[in-house]
Amino acid sequence: MKEIQPVSIWYNGSNVAATIYNLIGISDNLSTSANFSYELYIADNLFYPIASGQLTMSGTDYETYSSSATSNDYAYSWGATQLNITLI
Repeated sequence: MKEIQPVSIWYNGSNVAATIYNLIGISDNLSTSANFSYELYIADNLFYPIASGQLTMSGTDYETYSSSATSNDYAYSWGATQLNITLI
């Protein structure tokens, strides 16, 4: 999980601020692409998911990811860029 700059999301009839982002690898064909699941959370006393979805990485992004010694950090940064959110 990573902290993000607050993102306003319409949820259950009001705007709430997501401040936590999580990315989980679902599958990787070890050749051309990897699939990830993401969730955005509000963090008060408990982490509560308010948005979720899936992302697919391929092409140059996947080549960089698969050859990176810091692939987890790369994946988090890549996902944040895809979602237009900013890691703190």
